[in-house]
Amino acid sequence: MGDTAYSDALEQIRSLDKDMREDTLAIVRISEPIGSASDGNTTADRSPSKRASDVSTDAYDNPTPASLEADLTHYKELFSKLRFSYLEQVTKEKFLRAIVGDPPLVVAHSDNVELEAELAQVKEELQRRKEEVRMSVEEMEKMGRDLAKRYENVQLQTTQLSELPSSIANLEATIAKLRAAQSSQLHERSSSSPSQNLPLEATLRLLADKDAELTSIKRTLASAETALVRKTGEAEALERELAALEKKRNEVVAQAKEAQRRKLQGESDGLEEMGRWYAGAEQILKGLV
Repeated sequence: MGDTAYSDALEQIRSLDKDMREDTLAIVRISEPIGSASDGNTTADRSPSKRASDVSTDAYDNPTPASLEADLTHYKELFSKLRFSYLEQVTKEKFLRAIVGDPPLVVAHSDNVELEAELAQVKEELQRRKEEVRMSVEEMEKMGRDLAKRYENVQLQTTQLSELPSSIANLEATIAKLRAAQSSQLHERSSSSPSQNLPLEATLRLLADKDAELTSIKRTLASAETALVRKTGEAEALERELAALEKKRNEVVAQAKEAQRRKLQGESDGLEEMGRWYAGAEQILKGLV
């Protein structure tokens, strides 16, 4: 089902691409003369030597937007010169006919004033028409740029769509490999640990045993915590006793060092005489007994 859908989508994309290629916009087609269809001449049949202007022949053979704009500017300048020459020639001809005519045409000042007024109106109308044409041209240029961008986006999306079926096929192959690897891993795990393949009753019994074992471990931990608290108290008491004994030992050591110092210096602290007296008293008591 999925393969059929992908095949249909691919065929539709190819058909759309074929139709677009047949109707593709090209600068060469846009730059072809309007009269080429009527006189039967094509772009390939036209030679650069037959051109009416002196624009570069390379720009004509390989037209680009920049070359077309240069051609347009060149033709505008050319037609402007031709228009000026035509108006100059027509004016001269009218002037000569007026002079050599029978009777000669005499233009009065009032005629010139009326002609200037009419000419001003015509110029105003011409300026208005030029402004309308300019606005129309700007709108058409804006529309053309917009259409060109949209056309490029359509071409890009068409290319992406044509590559989409192969990407989907690669993803499906990757998914199949991952599923196979996952199933093999599950099989290996089940073979290595048989407890994972037990039936429901055996699994419940095993779970009950594990729960009982966990409860026993918790009780052992609780008793160990109680013993730990008791042992901690005993250790603290022993530490206090040890601190007292350590203090007493330090005092005795200090007294012994002080007595040794006095003995070395020849001083008597009375302990030696007291010892001798106790020894003599002991001998007397032993003699009496």
